[in-house]
Amino acid sequence: QVQLVESGGGLVQAGDSLRLSCAASGRTFSNSAMGWFRQAPGKEREIVAAISARGGLTHYADSVKGRFTISRDNAKNTVYLQMNSLKPDDTAVYYCAARLNIYISTTTTGYDYWGQGTQVTVSS
Repeated sequence: QVQLVESGGGLVQAGDSLRLSCAASGRTFSNSAMGWFRQAPGKEREIVAAISARGGLTHYADSVKGRFTISRDNAKNTVYLQMNSLKPDDTAVYYCAARLNIYISTTTTGYDYWGQGTQVTVSS
């Protein structure tokens, strides 16, 4: 069993930055690819970024490329999402997800465990 706890969300203005953190319990973190997803009201949950188990491979949604950076610290069982130049369209609940596989998946069905989510609101 893996438990994921997100933190770092909040209300910011357009152009500001936030860093989300996701702390994972369990001994499988270093063998798990991790993902950040988001879901805005009335929309489907979508991939934001993903990182392989050792951190060597990353994936970003086109809408966040060049603005967001995913990273991980396997010694701390934590994955991060640095979000810069935030836009109102980035407003959503952001979810951390863990995959019992070392390789990235870009779909929600590819992940086995989910956090409870953290709200990010960007005002214009």
